[in-house]
Amino acid sequence: MAISKIVLITVALIGMCSAGIVVPAAAPVVDTRYDPLPQYTYAYNVQDALTGDSKSQQETRDGDIVRGSYSLVEPDGTVRTVIYTADPINGFNAVVQRGPLVHKTLVPAAVVPAPGPLVTPVGRVLG
Repeated sequence: MAISKIVLITVALIGMCSAGIVVPAAAPVVDTRYDPLPQYTYAYNVQDALTGDSKSQQETRDGDIVRGSYSLVEPDGTVRTVIYTADPINGFNAVVQRGPLVHKTLVPAAVVPAPGPLVTPVGRVLG
């Protein structure tokens, strides 16, 4: 009885394929590319006069400290700006500010001339 328990435990640890053949279990994968002091900086800015889309963001990370901000134009035309920091001691903190109304610039539509009178090839005006 003791021998059968040892065999079952060994098969469970090693693994068995569907054909019943014992195969060695895969070793756990360890990622050795860990960066103990990650650093990055990025930013973007969108100003689309056609759609009125206006937003931006910037962020910097130095180790466990992240600082950044983003802003966007709300549907009512006010500007919302969020300034944030995150670190292991204070956690995530954000300050939200609302700015004055932004005057939207309208993109003029293409001007199509009004149709004039229809003139035949011999110069007669129809209609």
